[in-house]
Amino acid sequence: MAFNIAIDGPAGAGKSTIAKKLAADLGYVYVDTGAMYRAMAYYFLQNHIDASDEQAIAAACPKVDVTIQYMGGEQQVILNGENVNGVIRKEEVGNMASATSVYPVVRTKLVELQRQLAAKENVIMDGRDIGTVVLPNANVKIYLTASSKVRAKRRFDELTAKGVSCDMDAIEKDIIERDYRDMHRETSPLKQADDAVLLDSSDLDIDGVVEEMKNQEGGIDKNEADDCKKCRVLLRRETGSKYGISGSRRGKSSGIYVWADHSQ
Repeated sequence: MAFNIAIDGPAGAGKSTIAKKLAADLGYVYVDTGAMYRAMAYYFLQNHIDASDEQAIAAACPKVDVTIQYMGGEQQVILNGENVNGVIRKEEVGNMASATSVYPVVRTKLVELQRQLAAKENVIMDGRDIGTVVLPNANVKIYLTASSKVRAKRRFDELTAKGVSCDMDAIEKDIIERDYRDMHRETSPLKQADDAVLLDSSDLDIDGVVEEMKNQEGGIDKNEADDCKKCRVLLRRETGSKYGISGSRRGKSSGIYVWADHSQ
């Protein structure tokens, strides 16, 4: 049976980076669901479809095929046969993805593809509604967040390093607006799953988040780990392919240490 890890949270919280680190460590398939939505959004932009035109969006969806492939250990997002990794991280694409992901027809198409992948592979998925909608029975769930100011600074630094001129206040305003849209959309709003662990990364860099998780003590026995509804986050490697678990439930922030036996 495939083992699934769900990481949810708002934009800029560090979900993708953490998910990639975990996937590399565990040998799991990393599925960046946000990249899949961005790929669809890029298609809409390229075909001059307005984000507010739900009818046009619905008509375009059957024409879109989004897949994920791995080349040299790196995820490649393929849109209708074209590798779009180099273009889907632009701000305009992200905004279009946020605006169009509210439409049921868009989410239905991509959720189906994501569930098919999770059913046959050990995956780590990150997004906005993985633990609540896409993989409600995921073995491990975490809700990763950070303040809007911290997330804006991270994005500002990222864009500045690429030579892109930008304004941090404008970036934070955009982040706050995107948070509101994501949290208040009618279909699959962004929220923490009742059985997810809350982790605030505002005062930590990515390595700090990982270290805080690794430094936690504790664990549970194998029977409890095998009943993976009680598992929360895979992180620390023990011996072979065994891992440990401890952590906090909704409303409490904590580092987490999880284990699962993959020997069988």
